[in-house]
Amino acid sequence: MDGQKPARQRTSGIDRSLQVMDILSERMAPLTAYELAKAAGAPASTIYRLIDELVERGMLTRAHGGRIWLGPRVMRYGLAYRARMNAYAEAEREMHELSRRTGEMVQICARDEGSMAVIGMAEGEGHFRVTSDVGTRVPLNWTASGRLLLGHLPDDERIAAFAACAQPSETGLAETDPAKLGRESRADYEAGLSVQINTSENEVACIAAPVRDETGACILTLSVVMPKHRVERRLSEIETEVRAAAANVERAMGVHRPG
Repeated sequence: MDGQKPARQRTSGIDRSLQVMDILSERMAPLTAYELAKAAGAPASTIYRLIDELVERGMLTRAHGGRIWLGPRVMRYGLAYRARMNAYAEAEREMHELSRRTGEMVQICARDEGSMAVIGMAEGEGHFRVTSDVGTRVPLNWTASGRLLLGHLPDDERIAAFAACAQPSETGLAETDPAKLGRESRADYEAGLSVQINTSENEVACIAAPVRDETGACILTLSVVMPKHRVERRLSEIETEVRAAAANVERAMGVHRPG
């Protein structure tokens, strides 16, 4: 209505928390609670209370003289993010080398909640094409990579994840039973290799190997995508190559596996 004052917009606790951490990261130095409140343009009482909560949760810490700085939990998140980015950079190099050695299309895949996402791709020789270009997301149960990306999880989590995301594929050949998927996913993960033919696309085969971090979690996969008719004569060769490429990525990340 005319003449009515606009409603005040309340800043959420999450926004305030991010604002405080943004200020600290931009200034690159510890600040007092008063300085943070002034920089944020927020009531001092609000910032004081927020700081206490974030310190308690390890997101902030009190430095010398009571000044506020980023906490150990932020460092842990940063290290996890950096490890993932390092993994992708190393995987991208291996992706191109693997494609060059085999002459086949190679993809880097990652989990995106209930889907497998293609995040990198190197074209192979010839005119072979698939519909799963970079950015494509498909249900985890459709692909070799999808199974590997859940393989490290405890049994109940793995089965629950498949129960939440499994869908019939367009070819009608993708397994949808969560319990069976859970068993096959774990077996493929332990074998360090997964092979799927015709489950996502007709006449297309995927041979994938996991890239695991220091905890054993599968964070990425390298997958050779090739025509079904070439698989029989080249399967052993491709399996060896994709395993070696994934192992190279892990070594470059500083992950060492026994044997």
